Amino acid sequence: MIRVLLIDDQPLIRSGFRALLELEDDIEVVAEAADGARGVELARAHRPDIALVDIQMPVVDGIEATRRIAADPALAGVHVVILTNYGLDEHVFDALRAGAAGFLVKDIHPEDFLHAVRVAARGDALLAPSITRKLIDRYVSRPPAPEVIAATAELTAREREVVVLVARGLSNNEIAAHLVISPLTAKTHVNRAMTKLHARDRAQLVVLAYESGLVIPRRA
Repeated sequence: MIRVLLIDDQPLIRSGFRALLELEDDIEVVAEAADGARGVELARAHRPDIALVDIQMPVVDGIEATRRIAADPALAGVHVVILTNYGLDEHVFDALRAGAAGFLVKDIHPEDFLHAVRVAARGDALLAPSITRKLIDRYVSRPPAPEVIAATAELTAREREVVVLVARGLSNNEIAAHLVISPLTAKTHVNRAMTKLHARDRAQLVVLAYESGLVIPRRA
């Protein structure tokens, strides 16, 4: 059972997501919060698999709530998915760096939303296609960050290769097939790269791949 926490200051949004999620046999909404501070408290109380978090909220916003959840070792199993109306802006990058596992725009189709919740629960990076495209575009003319380049120097050649494939959207099974290795070995390489780069999850690994220059984005 996938356990979900809803954190959004709009009751109508929360009720809509709850109604949709609770139609599914494998998903349970364990709690709701109308602000980030209460959301963090409920995350600690319920230890959900997924926290769906709005960015703009009173008391504590979604970015700070994400940062608090990501910084708590007891909540390492909580995958934060940011809900946004705005597409890509500085808030998106801030939340990714704070530890968000991914982003969804609120006008997403119901079937895509449900699929996304299940993907995030598996621990995979989750970026809406429109956000991924803008994320890539942002780094087209941006020079690599020196501190991130230094961090990637610790990676082995195989780990660098794996990080590039993660940034291209490949799952562990797809990476294994591409490199002709076992899925377990692929997962091990991904986990080691995340540890060396201090990435909480695959979404942060994607950002670091672009920031370091391991992946050179090109416009479509």
